[in-house]
Amino acid sequence: MTVLADHFQARWERPPSGTWFAPGRVNLIGEHTDYNDGFVLPFALDKRTLVAAAPASGRTRVVSRNEPGDAEFDTSTVAPGDVPGWAAYVAGVAWALREAGHPVPDADLLVESDVPVGAGLSSSAALECAVAVALTDLAGITLDRTAIAKITRRAENEFVGAPTGGMDQMAAMHGKADMLVFLDTRDDLIERVPFRLARYGLALLVIDTQAPHAHAGGQYGERRADCAAAAEALGVPALRDATVADLDRISDPRIRRRARHVVTEDDRVRQVVDLLSGGVDPRAIGPVLDASHASMRDDFEITVPHVDVAAACARSAGAHGARMTGGGFGGCVIALCDDGDVAGVTTAVEKAYAERGWTAPVAFTAVPSAGAARLE
Repeated sequence: MTVLADHFQARWERPPSGTWFAPGRVNLIGEHTDYNDGFVLPFALDKRTLVAAAPASGRTRVVSRNEPGDAEFDTSTVAPGDVPGWAAYVAGVAWALREAGHPVPDADLLVESDVPVGAGLSSSAALECAVAVALTDLAGITLDRTAIAKITRRAENEFVGAPTGGMDQMAAMHGKADMLVFLDTRDDLIERVPFRLARYGLALLVIDTQAPHAHAGGQYGERRADCAAAAEALGVPALRDATVADLDRISDPRIRRRARHVVTEDDRVRQVVDLLSGGVDPRAIGPVLDASHASMRDDFEITVPHVDVAAACARSAGAHGARMTGGGFGGCVIALCDDGDVAGVTTAVEKAYAERGWTAPVAFTAVPSAGAARLE
């Protein structure tokens, strides 16, 4: 049994039926393009959320070893607004499965995660997808990975109320070792793209800036509304259908900047896919990562000083390219480094933070890993 299964046994005096996991994700490039029917290029992390679960004789009981606030609800009746806090993501999955015609029995669920919360690494999608594969297995429901991703996205959008796109759940479900997940969000088609960093003496450093962000509304929602306004001004279904040449037809300068980021970011995603699919040294994507960060900073205006400083310091210390990853307003920076430069880049960012009196960042290297599955 897993260690989490042992904790389950201790709490409920019976073993779980199994333990399931789903990973967090890092988005290599393609920010705020997913809800614009565009392209994204994430990969699944080796940091993940575990769920030990077993059918329950009464109501569903949900406990986290990381977060306070146990929850109880009935899967047959739970509705948006019934369950607060982190457990809303769990209840939302049961609700979304039921709404999709797949009712699930009540269960006891014990959750544990090493995906950092509030860092832009999709801890919420990892929780949702881990719960979804656990509940569907317990109920004997057979769904493909894309179907589960869509159901968990609905849980986040409609039950929790976070207006996110579908990239996070698709990465958590479709991840594979040493592969990126190239996703066309219009039709949910995926293509796996090789990203074998070790072969080239490279590492992808993830720097958690410790500047937390929030997605459920606020400026994330405002950016999404700006993108909708841009598409309407151009008369296109979504910004994925626009070109740079179209942008001069948008009269509002703020809306035009927002659209320019999305249109050029889609182009950058495809450029990275073409480079990596062609077997080039991954160092070649460094300037594209830098351009993405500049676009998020200047046109989409979603960076904050913590991430701008981290990205600039990483480049100055030898990184081939660096950019913010995630929805913005905090979170993480990724830096493509030679193996031998990881320590130096980390130290440079730590020093810059100390000079400013900021909380020290937390850095780790990330490798593309497997998507959601049952452990035992």
